[in-house]
Amino acid sequence: MTYACVVVDDEDLARRLIENHISQLENFKVIASCQSAIEASKILKNEKVDLLFLDIEMPVLTGTDFFANLIQKPKVIFTTAYRDYALDGFELNAVDYLLKPITFGRFFKAIEKFLEQQQPKIEIPNEVNEVSNDYIFVRKDRKQVKVFFNDILYIESVKDYIRIVTPEENHLVKHGITSFEELLDSRFVRTHRSYIVNENKVTAYTKQDVEIGKIEIPISDSYREVIQEFFKG
Repeated sequence: MTYACVVVDDEDLARRLIENHISQLENFKVIASCQSAIEASKILKNEKVDLLFLDIEMPVLTGTDFFANLIQKPKVIFTTAYRDYALDGFELNAVDYLLKPITFGRFFKAIEKFLEQQQPKIEIPNEVNEVSNDYIFVRKDRKQVKVFFNDILYIESVKDYIRIVTPEENHLVKHGITSFEELLDSRFVRTHRSYIVNENKVTAYTKQDVEIGKIEIPISDSYREVIQEFFKG
């Protein structure tokens, strides 16, 4: 499935940044880039839009006022340079709220929240069942699916679950990230309270994030020193 996106911002550079971030994702496509909410309203009347990237502080009509008055509301991720608007965004049931300048790592996390909301509500939770030195079995669609540790790109905590991300597919598993970390070997390292990465899959890193190809995984302050030492060694 391809998700149709519309980017709305009165600043050209801000729109181009979001468009560039979207271009790095599979199954997401920008169908319109608009300078104002008025321009966006015409698109929404004529096109099926799955996800709206909407700046809040715009002339004539703010993003929050525009979205609040829409009858048919797509999913929305608000963007703004002002932290004070966050509450307004979440009161409108936004997927997420991105503070400018928007890094790809933070953008990617918002996309993951959107994708999580697209999952069927009746999905049967996965569980970790059998563990060996090379793989684990997780329950998926009433089957036991083998996941090799070497195939894992990273693990993300999602409330009471973890998402095990591989090049082929993702596995949503009913498991805490800290207890799951204990099952992993030394090739895996925690970068954030919500993320564990496979060292063998890392292509670059900075003080702020770890890169796996085009994916940016954040490094939190509490893990920064550990990460620096881990990759130096």
